[in-house]
Amino acid sequence: MRGLLVDFGGVLTTNVFESFSAFCEGEGLEPEAVRKLFRERGEGLDLLRQLERGELEVPEFEDRFAPLLGIAEREGMVERLFAGVTPDPAMIEAVRRVRGSGVPTGLISNSWGGTTYDDNLIAELFDAVVISGQVGMHKPEPEIFHLGAERLGVPPEQCVFVDDLRENCEGAEAVGMTAILHRGAEGTLPELERLLGVSLG
Repeated sequence: MRGLLVDFGGVLTTNVFESFSAFCEGEGLEPEAVRKLFRERGEGLDLLRQLERGELEVPEFEDRFAPLLGIAEREGMVERLFAGVTPDPAMIEAVRRVRGSGVPTGLISNSWGGTTYDDNLIAELFDAVVISGQVGMHKPEPEIFHLGAERLGVPPEQCVFVDDLRENCEGAEAVGMTAILHRGAEGTLPELERLLGVSLG
């Protein structure tokens, strides 16, 4: 493998869905209420896809998604959803070491509109960046993986892709990438070492 592509939220950060669950509990909802709306693949998922592609602004998403959840306070909902998300130092350091070894690194991230990225960190870690809202497509669409590989300058079949969602890993594999389903640095780092031949210990 000659290139590394990674997701942002849930890979370079702590678990996003744990933050969503904490938000739900704080709002008096079932812990899985947000995740359930996405799993049902109805209006909730449709709204998320529009947000990810940059077709909806955050305030409009909040106005339309909050009633599906049954919450009254719409303003700032996305910020509250992500309030429990913090950086994962082990994964950030791993990407830093991979890039430092000479292996090109890239980001493929489904954005939530107002979700902020640390621009300085992004510039330090990545040779190529694909953020869904800026390119009008989202994971797991094949086009976004092809774009990530193209910007990285590495054929898809020579790219390793890391994501915390199974459907996104399957999307990457469908275009020829080798995917790692991320469940924590302790499982992902040995796989990266094996596939990329880089010491991350």
